[in-house]
Amino acid sequence: MNFPSLNRPDLLYSTFPPLPIANLSLEQNFLDAISNKDYLLYTPYHTFSYVIKFLREAALDPKVSSIKITIYRLSKLSHVASALINAAKNGKKVLVQIELQARFDEENNINFAEKLEAAGVQLIFGIPGLKVHSKICVIERLENKKTRRYGFVSTGNFNESTAKIYTDYTLFTANQKVLKEVNKVFNFLEVSYQLKTYKHLIVSPHYTGSILSKLIDNEIKNHKEGLPSGISLKLNNVTHYKLVDKLYEASQAGVEIKMIVRGVCCLIPGVKGLSENIRVISVIDKFLEHPRVYMFENAGKKKIYISSADFMTRNIDNRVEVACPIYDKELQQQMIDTFEISWNDNVKARLVNLPIQNKMVECKSGESQRRSQWDTYEYLKNKLNFEDS
Repeated sequence: MNFPSLNRPDLLYSTFPPLPIANLSLEQNFLDAISNKDYLLYTPYHTFSYVIKFLREAALDPKVSSIKITIYRLSKLSHVASALINAAKNGKKVLVQIELQARFDEENNINFAEKLEAAGVQLIFGIPGLKVHSKICVIERLENKKTRRYGFVSTGNFNESTAKIYTDYTLFTANQKVLKEVNKVFNFLEVSYQLKTYKHLIVSPHYTGSILSKLIDNEIKNHKEGLPSGISLKLNNVTHYKLVDKLYEASQAGVEIKMIVRGVCCLIPGVKGLSENIRVISVIDKFLEHPRVYMFENAGKKKIYISSADFMTRNIDNRVEVACPIYDKELQQQMIDTFEISWNDNVKARLVNLPIQNKMVECKSGESQRRSQWDTYEYLKNKLNFEDS
């Protein structure tokens, strides 16, 4: 949706030129770089061009035999769709699961579905009763007579337009164990919807609720045993009552819980005897906060996931969603740091469900202002400067 500028630049936000990812140039061979190390994209602070680069390189690489991707929202001028069409024309086997019921973007998706099909792309249009909301891609490449997988898992849509205004994480990886399971999700979509098992990914609609409950139970157990415990969550909405009750149970056991929830929150924090160890804030600023992040202290061996799933009934029980673990310690620390930057916001953060609902977090006398989206950009910019020095 576009608004008139009224020729008043003083009323507009200052611009953030999108940054490159530290140690990952758009000029280098992308697949070779990913084969050696995982990389984390955080749009719109980082440029979305990395996703386009990945797909274009895969489309042109003679060793790449197949590309599989889920698409939820496409922009009107989609470089993602163009790269997939080119891949099909170059003889790659291209499989696209496209969601035709993506609210507000149905027309774009239908138009591109027709173009993709005309180019020879194999399309899957969804599962009766299940919306496919996962954001995943996997390619297969022949190396030394063996098939090796590369791919990415994201919290957001593969859409150039929303990537400029939604904050989202995308993990680029060549972890073969993880990508084998990403491929299992496509097999589930493609072949008779047979139930799969997973050791790394958390997949809705079959496992997310039960695994999240087990992860919370583990924090309760660790706290009772005197081991490091704690839960940090960044979500769009919280409406799944069973998970709300499980978080209440963790709070009553003494587990400290931090939650950043942008939208609807059916959990009431700070109630004595129920949720006194839970604090919830919401950050509303220039960019729409869109990532779903789950962090568990796990007795000092942190478990951190990025996910397409909110704590909502529709995400947990009625959609195909994927949460992916972050194993790289450096990337884990980056996610912890950016979470804490948001958590410490005292300019655009609101306290959720206090007696005075949505009261702004106050910047106390003598305290410096901390505007998390501005500070996140500076944090990632400083990582670039550190790598260059």
